[in-house]
Amino acid sequence: MVRVKRGNVARKRRKKILQLAKGYRGAHSRLFRVANQQVMKALRYSYVGRKQKKRVFRKLWISRINASSREKGVTYSTLINSFKKSKINLNRKMLAQIAVLDCSTFYKLIDDAKSPN
Repeated sequence: MVRVKRGNVARKRRKKILQLAKGYRGAHSRLFRVANQQVMKALRYSYVGRKQKKRVFRKLWISRINASSREKGVTYSTLINSFKKSKINLNRKMLAQIAVLDCSTFYKLIDDAKSPN
């Protein structure tokens, strides 16, 4: 059987992992075995974090819309329902931006949604 020498391949693999572990504390950035564990854990967390980020931002937008709409005396759920009925198709991100940056426009949107068409 032919002897397989993995010098180049193994070095590249280890170097890649240690590069990903740059900035970790102590042995976690210097020793391959420990660094490999930490990198795998970090990649798992980053995958989960990308999913959580979407949830967190949606919650933020909803709370901003709710706070602004309650100043006008309308709850969030009734506001979204009236938007759907009056066919105002703005997503929550845009509504939150309008509510924060331009209150008068947001209040006009609320009035348009409340008025029966």
